[in-house]
Amino acid sequence: MELHRTQPEPMAAENAVPPESAVPADSAVSPENAAPADGAVLPEPEPEPEPAGAPEPARPARLRGRTALVLAVAAVIGASAGTAVGFKVQADRAPTPLPALNQPGLGYPAEPLPKGREPEPLSAAEDRQVKTDGDLRKLLLPRPKGAAKGAGGKPGGIWLNVEEYASHFQNAGGMFGDFVQRDIRRVAFVAWEQGAHKVTDIKLVQFHSGRDAMEHATGQRDYMPMSFEYSAGNDGDLLKGSGNGRYYLYPVKEEAGYLPSYRARAIFQRGDVMVDIDITDTKRISKNEIRSLAERQLERLS
Repeated sequence: MELHRTQPEPMAAENAVPPESAVPADSAVSPENAAPADGAVLPEPEPEPEPAGAPEPARPARLRGRTALVLAVAAVIGASAGTAVGFKVQADRAPTPLPALNQPGLGYPAEPLPKGREPEPLSAAEDRQVKTDGDLRKLLLPRPKGAAKGAGGKPGGIWLNVEEYASHFQNAGGMFGDFVQRDIRRVAFVAWEQGAHKVTDIKLVQFHSGRDAMEHATGQRDYMPMSFEYSAGNDGDLLKGSGNGRYYLYPVKEEAGYLPSYRARAIFQRGDVMVDIDITDTKRISKNEIRSLAERQLERLS
């Protein structure tokens, strides 16, 4: 037999207990202590809301960028102010007097000498420029007595063009270009033969400037101490009176089936003329021989 639970009907108004007769508050049973009715389902108590936490204090905005900008502006202003102050201080100072210009006595008279007291002009023999502007072949050493003419042809020497002179070098093409670039002027050449194998040749190589003549002589001397086939392999000896000239003895070259080969060379420069003297022989060549030949040629250019 099923039992049907019914909801209790509300009590009539007349049966309601007036407020005055209600149980006093101190004797009232609190809801949580009240006993549940049989079979009644109690509602679950609602969780108490958590108290709202205190609001977090706002973080101060970062001022890094603004601070850097302020510092940069301050630095610029400080530098500008310092520069301005420096200019102002310098402007207020008295100008520093320059030291006196010390000039030694003039090497020439301040006024022209009276007529009749002028120095005599250099003679053609004393004026080196006059010598080299004339026939350069006449400044070559003459061929010794008894010597046969060599490749130089005439006793007084011949002219070589740039291509012919460049052919005397191992790198003929490169030397030709170098001579054209240096503005070579002309080449006087003489050669003679003595005995069966001895050959001597002298070249006077003139440029349009003394600087180019000096550089050509320097270039030839620079490779002489090296260990090349056509180098002397030593520093040579200083040619007195030339300023930059040197003379060299090459080591003897010996090869089976051939006579020994000896060689001596002198290189110097005087003014716009570079001088190259070469001696080859199958017999030993002394330092005195090449030095004497170079000194005599230097004297003719002085």
